[in-house]
Formats: sequence, structure tokens, C-alpha cells
Amino acid sequence: MATSVRARPDGGGHGGVLPGSMRAVLRPSSPGPRGRRSPGWRSTLYRWDIKAIPYVFVTPFFLTFAAFGLFPLIYTGWLSLNRVELGGDPSWKGLENYTDLATSEFFWNALFNTFTIGVISTVPQLLMALGLAHLLHYKLRGRGFFRVAILAPYATSIAAATLVFAQLFNTDYGMINGVLGWVGIDPVNWESSKWPAQIAISAIVIWRWTGYNALIYLAAMQAVPQDLYEAASLDGASRWRQFVSVTIPSIRPTILFTVVVSTIGATQLFGEPMLFGGSVGISGGSGNQFQTLSLLMYEKGWVTGALGQASAIAWVMLLLLLLVGGVQALVSRHNRKKLGG
Repeated sequence: MATSVRARPDGGGHGGVLPGSMRAVLRPSSPGPRGRRSPGWRSTLYRWDIKAIPYVFVTPFFLTFAAFGLFPLIYTGWLSLNRVELGGDPSWKGLENYTDLATSEFFWNALFNTFTIGVISTVPQLLMALGLAHLLHYKLRGRGFFRVAILAPYATSIAAATLVFAQLFNTDYGMINGVLGWVGIDPVNWESSKWPAQIAISAIVIWRWTGYNALIYLAAMQAVPQDLYEAASLDGASRWRQFVSVTIPSIRPTILFTVVVSTIGATQLFGEPMLFGGSVGISGGSGNQFQTLSLLMYEKGWVTGALGQASAIAWVMLLLLLLVGGVQALVSRHNRKKLGG
């Protein structure tokens, strides 16, 4: 027997009547006199904490960069447009310092020396680093020791390394000339001749930075999927073919990175040629045969006292580095398009 229950409009009676406690629960609460209740101060403080704390953490870096990076850069740019000497007041020259560099024989000699030393030191360095990384990538006995050992030259100070190599390349009693004499080659004047001096300085750079770049390449090689090597091995590829066809394309961005970083380091080369030349190190030898842009900038600023010209050289170096960075960006963009990225 079906029984229909119908609620009375007034809520009274027995059928369909809700208990008083349930009516109290279902009754919509009336807003307070001020409408919706505002969040408390803790919620506001939490929101400010989430938004402001990241800026608080990064502020020290930007303050330090502004004080020791951005301000010196801008100030150097202003000095490059003035005639400034030690102890004197600056006088406006405009672009005259830059035009003087364009007609300066010493500037072009330093620029050419920077380029040649950079090429002689960077190309063999990266090739040797790539080979060492490839050897350390395979399972060798004591490879942990070798990984630490190749980084030891990087931990050596520039002064100590350069002084040792200066003794090795000494014209009169150096070990390099002694070894060359054993095979019937006349002693080489490593300090006074242009190309031998640049080769000797490049040898110092190669010795210090090869292991560092090798570890960078090794880290990149370890990130290459092992499946690629297994597939190449199944296809009958030798280790050399795997290195050329699998490893090199996979670490191409890392190779580009090391090329750019090494180029920047070669452009800023200062300590090695100055210490190698001894008393004539600032001038890059008796005939400026290994004077780099950094040495020329130092000589103009602190030997001859022409701070305006030194600042102009510094800005030319900055523009060269920006040009290198732009080339890197274009090459990286081309590679991404080629890979469909």
C-alpha cells in the first residue's frame, strides 16, 4: 500500500515535516551587517610573503651586480669618450679615442696577436679535451683517479704554471731546447721570436684548460642515451664510428659552449703573456710580438696613463665578445631548426 507524504506549506502537521534541528541546519545564514567577512591579517601576510620573498632573495645579487658590474661598465664607456689621464680632469673627445685605435699600429698588432694565440690555444685544447673525455667515458681502471688528475692543472695558479713553463722554454737552459738538441734541432729563441713565443704561451693555456673542458665533455657524454650506442653497435659500427656519428652530434651544444667560453678566455688573456715576458711582459715582448688586447689596455691605462684610450680598448673587447655571443646564438638557433626544435 503506497503512502504519499506531502509537506504542508506552514511546515506543521506530521507528514513531510522536518525536525527543528534540521531546519536550523538547512536555513541559509544571513550575512552579517558588514557583508562577507574579510580575510585575516595572517592571510594577507602569507600572500605578501609568497609574492615578495623571491625578490628579497635575488635583490643582493642585483645590488652587487649594479655596484661592481653595471656601474663600472657605464663609467668606462663614459671615460672612453673623454681624454683622461692619471691625476688630471677629463675633457670631452667624443669618438676620437676610437678613431685613434683604428689608425694605431699597436692596436691592430694586439688584435692580431689575440686572434692567433686564441686559435693556437683553443683548437688543440678542445680537440685534446674531446679525446680525453672519450677515453674516460669508457670503463678504465682507475678512471676516478684520472678524472681528478686532469683537473689538477686547472687548480694550479696562473703564476706558478707560467713561471714553470717560462723555465721550460728558456732559450739558454730550458728543457724544451735540450730535447730539441737531442734530435738535431737548433735552439729556439722562445721569448724574442713572434711565433715561438705565441706557441709557448698557447702551451700554458692548453695545459691549464684541457682537463677542465674534458670534464665538461665527459658530463655531456654521460647524458647521451645508451640505446643509441647499442643500436649503432648492432649495426656494426666501430667505436670510432660511434664517436663520430653518435657522440659528436649528441654533444654539439656543449662543444659550441666550450668554443664560446674558450674564445672569451682567449680575448681576455692577460696573466700568461705578462708573466712569461718577465720585465717586458706588459709590452708583450721587446717587439710587441705577443702583446694581447688586455696587455695593451693595461699598458695604456697604468703605464702611459691614458685611461681614456684604455677604456676605449675595453669597450672594443666588449663589442668583440658580444659579437661572439651573437654568432653563438645564431648557430644555436640554426641547430634547433635543423633538429626540428
